Amino acid sequence: MLRSFASYLGTTLVAALLLLQGCGTGEVLPLTLGVQRAFPGLTFTRPVAMLQAPNDDSRWFVVEQDGFVRVFASDPLASAFDTFIVIDGSVASGGEMGLLGMAFHPDFPANPRVYLSYTHEPSGSTSRVSRISEFMLGMDGRLDASSEQVLLTIRQPETNHNGGQIAFGPDGFLYIGMGDGGGANDQHPPIGNGQSMTTLLGKMLRIDVNLASGYLIPPTNRFSLNPQCGANGTGTLNCPEIYASGFRNPWRWSFDRQTGALWVGDVGQGMLEEIDRVSLGGNYGWRCFEGTLNTGLACGTEPSLLPPVAEYGRSLGTSVTGGYVYRGTAIPGLVGRYVFGDFTSGRIWHFSTETQPTAQITGGFASGLSISSFGEGVDGELYVVHYHATNGALYRLTGS
Repeated sequence: MLRSFASYLGTTLVAALLLLQGCGTGEVLPLTLGVQRAFPGLTFTRPVAMLQAPNDDSRWFVVEQDGFVRVFASDPLASAFDTFIVIDGSVASGGEMGLLGMAFHPDFPANPRVYLSYTHEPSGSTSRVSRISEFMLGMDGRLDASSEQVLLTIRQPETNHNGGQIAFGPDGFLYIGMGDGGGANDQHPPIGNGQSMTTLLGKMLRIDVNLASGYLIPPTNRFSLNPQCGANGTGTLNCPEIYASGFRNPWRWSFDRQTGALWVGDVGQGMLEEIDRVSLGGNYGWRCFEGTLNTGLACGTEPSLLPPVAEYGRSLGTSVTGGYVYRGTAIPGLVGRYVFGDFTSGRIWHFSTETQPTAQITGGFASGLSISSFGEGVDGELYVVHYHATNGALYRLTGS
């Protein structure tokens, strides 16, 4: 019998525009959040991510869904960008597909490798795959598209729930977020992809790319002794790339730069959006649970399912976008609080990283943006990516 979430339910959290709840004390501190246009001279086509290279605050990189990565000077008056790489010919884009993630090797540029995550439609096929590929920095300072080495290929049964973000963790390994393969209610027999350990779908993955070619399995991964599943995303044995399981569509996630904790925004089915604090070997419930709601769907017999730290209902939004724990200096009252938003409603919330499961989110700041992603600068300040087909833009998170 599946373990109930009832014993985990905690104190209701109110994350409102003007109130910041003090952890454990009931103390209320004044804080007003806002967003301000950053780099107003620049617009983007379907931007889905922004990031800086390790220890380099001189430039920003913006990932566009159609297969372009743009780069520009970290200058408020910037009015033009360069193109860091173009792979639009390899990218199957549209809806939830496209170029979805990018990660610099932690030792970049001394180690000139950069990783991209995108959906691809093989020649002569109507089915799609997710690819995680490595590219090398060229002599011209751009990524060399011809240097691509495909590390993982994961078959996608549908066009949605691709996840797609990638990032290096504090342990130096590459982490990969994969959705459940799409369709409603993870209807992939017999127990759904989120709970099946022989597929990479519906998982957070972790691999070691610190070798000349291919990848290794970190020895502490749950199924580390089994054969790799990265050739097509499935295996006859439990996949050793799995770091954690039970996700529907992890859309944007991050590591707390101070503690190393992994925070994931997982998009819900039709009732609840959730935020998970993810640890090695954890199972976060989908499709047994949507947030703390028991779905009643067949989902196997995993003995210990972990609840979300926070959740909210469809009156507040319909597609969570995970964010970051704030570690900047411009908004002192926000330090140590997890900031996240919703793509469709544009609301932005924050809560203490000490919050215990499961907080019920209310209120929020209505930004008016289509929040496809958050970005964290080398200085710890946070930005918001506004998704638009022709006038995508970047905003800085502000507070007083």
